[in-house]
Amino acid sequence: MRPGKKSIFMIALVVLAASCAGGFPDEQQKWRKWGPSPSSSSSSEINYKLKSSVIFPLYGNVYPNGFYFVQVYIGYPPRPYFLDPDTGSDLTWLQCDAPCVRCTTGFHPLYRPSNDLVVCKDPLCASLHSSDYKCENPEQCDYEVEYADGGSSLGVLVNDFVTLNLTTGVRTSPRMTLGCGYDQLPGSSDHPLDGVLGLGKGKSSIVSQLRDQGVVKNIIGHCLSGQGGFLFFGEDVYDSSRITWTPMSRDYIKHYSAGQAELLFGGRSTGFRNLNVIFDSGSSYTYFTSQIYQTLLSLIKKELSGRTLKEAPEDHTLPFCWKGKKPFKSTRDVKKYFKPIALSFPNGWRTKAKFEIFPEAYLIISSMGNACLGILNGTDVGLSNFNVIGDISMQDKMLIYDNEKQVIGWTPANCDRPPKSNTITK
Repeated sequence: MRPGKKSIFMIALVVLAASCAGGFPDEQQKWRKWGPSPSSSSSSEINYKLKSSVIFPLYGNVYPNGFYFVQVYIGYPPRPYFLDPDTGSDLTWLQCDAPCVRCTTGFHPLYRPSNDLVVCKDPLCASLHSSDYKCENPEQCDYEVEYADGGSSLGVLVNDFVTLNLTTGVRTSPRMTLGCGYDQLPGSSDHPLDGVLGLGKGKSSIVSQLRDQGVVKNIIGHCLSGQGGFLFFGEDVYDSSRITWTPMSRDYIKHYSAGQAELLFGGRSTGFRNLNVIFDSGSSYTYFTSQIYQTLLSLIKKELSGRTLKEAPEDHTLPFCWKGKKPFKSTRDVKKYFKPIALSFPNGWRTKAKFEIFPEAYLIISSMGNACLGILNGTDVGLSNFNVIGDISMQDKMLIYDNEKQVIGWTPANCDRPPKSNTITK
């Protein structure tokens, strides 16, 4: 589903048990013996406070990179890994240094897991499976995650240390459950990272685990820009009174949805209401269902009719691109030709919560200097009736997913400047 080879879509459609037919073959069991076992006292000595937060720099961009990533230190001694921060899936996993059929290629040496396997009866194992699953090997928990772009990860759950710098000035290394992936199938939007940082709503999400251990509240936020941005866990990074809040939908327990929205174009209703909208940091672009996409495309073309911009079918960066009399250098050069889009959520507190998408948040400037539409047809990639707000439309905004209060919030922000803190996790 990779338009122009730049789209990422990481919503996990299926998280289910591996067949559990014997687990690893006998000759693959040796990985369990690697490395010393970290001291169990390193995390218990920390005085956790839920008022603390964790801040990570983000690297990458929507275009031309096509993805964002965060550096996380895992294991003992801690080693860095580049992970895709994905609010559309729960499980954090890394490509393991274990015999595999298909291995992905990342920036760092493959992850060498601890010798601490998650047993089959562990609640986190159960959260990744259907209620009637059975494991033939009770000493380990197999997993399989499948993504909407056709990619997948197959492996086993392990416990290992994740090193974090809290904003209280404390460095802590809680033991987290994560996936040791020994068989990865790259999707159509494959990108060279070491794994996925699962930030979804489920029990296996890393922030849910941190909350259970009393490290930070189950609150996730990110601020994306064309130069990177930052990611954070916890609540002391923002002023809640300055955030536009709307309740999370109760109909979609697996994804961050703000409920049903009305779509506006140029401040006027498009006639589309009750839209199912999901916020997904694992998707580079924004997707609307076919009928909405075609209507929006028609409205944009109508606005451009008679203007100096002309369609550029020779530019295959994205499905629709427009060229000017001379190449554009940035979206600032072209935004005057396009109208803003907005999603109005009727369940917002006090007044309707409006999520505005300005032209800079739905256009990219291609390598040919053309303006290309970063809103795509979700029906073409099998998204059914879901509409997905991807990274492009979340740029220059702080997005907050408060799982404690079950609300989603946003506010304009300069995402090139992370909050001042001496304890940013690098």
